[in-house]
Amino acid sequence: MSDPHEELLEQLRPVAFAVAYRMLGSVAEAEDVVQEALLRLHQELARGEQIASPRAYLATVTTRLAIDELRSARVRRESYVGEWLPEPLVAAEPEEDPARQVERADSLSYAFLLLLESLTPEERAVLLLHDVFDYGYGEVAEVVGKSEDNARQLAVRARRHVEEGRPRFEGTVSARRELGERFLDAAERGDMEALEGMLARDVVLRGDGGGKVPALARAVQGSERVARTLGAWFRVGLRSGGRAERTEINGLPGLLLFDSGGGLISALSVEASGGSVVAVNSVVNPDKLRHLGPVGDLRALLSGG
Repeated sequence: MSDPHEELLEQLRPVAFAVAYRMLGSVAEAEDVVQEALLRLHQELARGEQIASPRAYLATVTTRLAIDELRSARVRRESYVGEWLPEPLVAAEPEEDPARQVERADSLSYAFLLLLESLTPEERAVLLLHDVFDYGYGEVAEVVGKSEDNARQLAVRARRHVEEGRPRFEGTVSARRELGERFLDAAERGDMEALEGMLARDVVLRGDGGGKVPALARAVQGSERVARTLGAWFRVGLRSGGRAERTEINGLPGLLLFDSGGGLISALSVEASGGSVVAVNSVVNPDKLRHLGPVGDLRALLSGG
């Protein structure tokens, strides 16, 4: 006999994951948090507890677990080798309200998720729940265990931090995506002149190897340096039978780069604004790629093995 609550839990899973991933910037950690939150909800329902809103209950448990996880994760990130980037999210999120599509997509971008790193866990939770997921301050206060006034103060402080550093994405979403696609076309063709021509003067290139594989020790800035670095990456990545697969990464145009054996070696995404590419992010840390499938040997590829 099937579990009567199973369908409800599966319906709520994407909602919980959307919160947990933005809180943690990690697919693996978010999935662990969501699994634990769903288990707790299932146990409550199985005991016959009357839960007025399973969705609200799950959001509360997910957020609190994510806050606890984030506190320990931040300690780990202090000793992280090189640039830290969120784990790439390739699968598209289900969009409940098309009118919110742009804001939801921007809240998945690396630019936004990296800004969240400057916030405390509670500030991050309040900002996400209120500004991204439309929870009222009364609901948010219950989730984080604060008074409503305190929740408002946390939101104001978090919003100020984020707005100070948040890039102003100019142009329509479709125009920004079209530019990202043209940029990736040029990169795959090896057309460095076209590629450099699409880069903003102060474009930033970030690479995350986590000390596991060779990667940039720090971000590279400037159109000429970024173009030169990307050209070298693509020459190495696509030699000896390697291939690129076009996809969306964190809501933005991206590429998955595979070695000749079909192992994933990089997930690269492009952020565009105002008619130029303003950031390129590449995750090569194998630990951050495993959720996408078999991982290749980047060290061997770089050494010509």
